[in-house]
Amino acid sequence: MRFSNLQDWLEWQSTLHPEEIELGLERVRAVWEKLATKSLNCKIITVAGTNGKGSCVAFLDTILRSASYRVGCYTSPHLMRYNERIMIDGEPASDEQICQAFADVDQARGDISLTYFEFGTLAALRLFAAAGLDVAVLEVGLGGRLDAVNIIDPDVAVITTVDIDHTSWLGSTREAIAVEKAGIMRRDKPVIFADLDMPSTIQKTAEEAGAVLLMAGIDYRWRTQDQGWDWLHHEHPRHSLPLPNMRGRFQLQNASAALMALECLRLELPLDQRAVRYGLQEAKLPGRYQVTGRDPVVILDVAHNAQAATALAENLGDMFCHGKTIAVFSMLADKQIAEVVKIMSPRIDQWYLYPINTARAATLEQLEDILQSQGIESAQRHSFEHVTEAFSSAKTAAGEGDRIVVFGSFYSVGDVMPLL
Repeated sequence: MRFSNLQDWLEWQSTLHPEEIELGLERVRAVWEKLATKSLNCKIITVAGTNGKGSCVAFLDTILRSASYRVGCYTSPHLMRYNERIMIDGEPASDEQICQAFADVDQARGDISLTYFEFGTLAALRLFAAAGLDVAVLEVGLGGRLDAVNIIDPDVAVITTVDIDHTSWLGSTREAIAVEKAGIMRRDKPVIFADLDMPSTIQKTAEEAGAVLLMAGIDYRWRTQDQGWDWLHHEHPRHSLPLPNMRGRFQLQNASAALMALECLRLELPLDQRAVRYGLQEAKLPGRYQVTGRDPVVILDVAHNAQAATALAENLGDMFCHGKTIAVFSMLADKQIAEVVKIMSPRIDQWYLYPINTARAATLEQLEDILQSQGIESAQRHSFEHVTEAFSSAKTAAGEGDRIVVFGSFYSVGDVMPLL
């Protein structure tokens, strides 16, 4: 084994490939063919989309495990520990398991260069193949068509939303980005599109691929009641469901997509109403409108693009606050910083800025310039060199009835979590 601890493996992987991201399946598929001494002998659900992927995966996981199925989930990025990316039956893979899987991948790859994400994807698949799973839920890292996850053929595909993000790799329009995400479709297999606003290229690509497209609002829908909601499908509706434990208007959209995916597998993976109800209530996902603490309340949200910022702004508007809203904020330089700030600025009274500790981060000067260009006055802006200083100062400044919202990146939320 090349390294004996997980951190050494991860640091080495980050230097192995000349590019942090290189879309394409040839290299990773070649390694998987050498590595896959055991196949993934279980049902596969692949989840792509701009936002909502993690929530959809969480609903699928908890509902299926509530019915006593053995489930593996692969997601990215992580918030605090790399192990969060590879969950088996509700528990993160251990350092020892991941290190051994990395060693197996390293041996199988020969002289093939892999990115950090590709290494992790192959390690997860290796562990899932050995785990005796009933279902593997695979979250796409970026796009879909050329993402490493797409070497595995799904039994059901889910596309949660399509919006502008990762334009350098996926294209600059929703229609172009939709084509990339639609790359997870397979002939004669169901694909669920979860958003009511569907780009035309989704249907066109489904027709070309021969996939069975199921659309929110047409093939299934949801309806809220006084104390719950109904999931409506022409064959097997589910009534009087409890509202999800995860906060946010959009969670019914994510939960509905998960239920449609499970409906497609109901003959192989039957679910009773008890498992569905329990799974909806138990699903949790750190960093997605996560509300914690008192005086001040702290809200953690990984919103890092315009669509996610819009949802966050709506949720903040729905949540009563008789004091100020203080933002602890930073973003990566290649994200839609100006758009996010514009969307969020009506909800934020004070901004506490800091640079994320990564090469892709926007600098403090860039953040300050963007906020100034959006009309946010200097008295509202407070700049710090480190997240610890920014969050500590925000807490000191918060008075009775104020709230702090930490957003802008997985890095931002992951940085603040240990400080709570």
